[in-house]
Amino acid sequence: MQYISTRGQTRPHSFSEAVEAGLAPDGGLFLPEKLPNIADKLPGWSTLTYPQLAAEFFTLFAPEISNAEWRELTGQAYARFDSPDVAPLRKITDKTYILELFHGPTLAFKDFALQLLGLLYKRQVARSGKRLAVLGATSGDTGSAAIHGCMGQEGITIFILYPNGRVAPLQERQMACTGADNVYAIPVPGTFDDAQRVVKETFGDTAYASSVNLSAVNSINIARVLAQCVYYIWASLRLPEEARATAEYVVPTGNFGNVLAGWMAQQMGMPAGGFRVATNQNDILHRFFSSGEYSQGEVHPSHAPSMDIQAASNFERYLYFILDQNPERVRGVMGQIKSGAPLHIEQPKTHMRSTRMDDATIVKVITQMWKDWQYVLDPHTACAFTDMAQDRVSVVLATASPAKFPDVVQHATGQEPTHPTLEALKTRPLQTWPLEAEVAMVKAFIQERIRDGSNS
Repeated sequence: MQYISTRGQTRPHSFSEAVEAGLAPDGGLFLPEKLPNIADKLPGWSTLTYPQLAAEFFTLFAPEISNAEWRELTGQAYARFDSPDVAPLRKITDKTYILELFHGPTLAFKDFALQLLGLLYKRQVARSGKRLAVLGATSGDTGSAAIHGCMGQEGITIFILYPNGRVAPLQERQMACTGADNVYAIPVPGTFDDAQRVVKETFGDTAYASSVNLSAVNSINIARVLAQCVYYIWASLRLPEEARATAEYVVPTGNFGNVLAGWMAQQMGMPAGGFRVATNQNDILHRFFSSGEYSQGEVHPSHAPSMDIQAASNFERYLYFILDQNPERVRGVMGQIKSGAPLHIEQPKTHMRSTRMDDATIVKVITQMWKDWQYVLDPHTACAFTDMAQDRVSVVLATASPAKFPDVVQHATGQEPTHPTLEALKTRPLQTWPLEAEVAMVKAFIQERIRDGSNS
């Protein structure tokens, strides 16, 4: 299995090479050369535990790592989740299920990929003897999950940029209160898109990226998308058999990686009726799927800050598929997007639709779900509960614990959600390294920390 760039100007990479590089040298994103067909494997996979399922799945994508080693890696990655199912599927009504993806160490779905990615980085450092500088941008949950996957790991230093004042206070504390000396939480002015631009441009300097052995932890890393495919397959195998082929997966998303993973699993043979992209008021993806136009607007802070995005990082991978896997067309479209010009693409028959939700409605939905079902939603998951399909089962992906957003949830339900790991953070001092959202400044900061060998 080889990995190619969406822009077609990079040599094929092995899985390990693609994971270590993160972003392809030509600025594109890595994808498997060909998606395997898993349909005939699903009956045998139905009896596996979550770590076992993840190992079988990854063995298809990285045969250079043995199945036995994959089982060891996935066993470690999911050992710290607080549910025996890892990703429990909760039945709310006959037509509505919630896939809870917030039982990991940082209480968000990003843990599924980043606990595993941290171990892959550790493996890479052990095999190569070279230190890794891990760089990412976050709108909230990615940063804390990445940090908790890498902190304390010998030979790894992690740098996470985030928009100052635009992540939830507890999300910031998860990044900036670890006490780990290989972790740098870096607030920058502006929005997530400003932080993400700095990260992409830093990786775009391939000579620099090579000199500090830079690796990407954002959802641009193919290992993250593949890890997220697994929980869709897991959920599908736990639905009533008669519901699997028509079920609609409803996915709160800003960067598009979470829903892309489900769509890719469907392309591999997982039965699914379709996908609904659920956005907050920063609705670039909703506008695309409802009108065919992809045009960036201004980011407005919301109750669901992890989705406060107007430049969806993983959209390029989806474009590659819907543009007939033509790298030249992808390069042209991405150039148009970078220029800020609106883009119109004819909608393919992808079984994908979308909805949006404003802040006032988010609060109403959380209130109603608590009243009707005594189920507490976080603000991101709340965005899914609109325009629910009436004729088939819906599987809503619950992306974060409500305890990470106590103010909104308490306002909606009258009760403050808490979690022991978050309560412990409230008394710890914040340790941050504020910088301007400037590539040169961030590169110099990383270079200095790498030179100092900060990772004792």
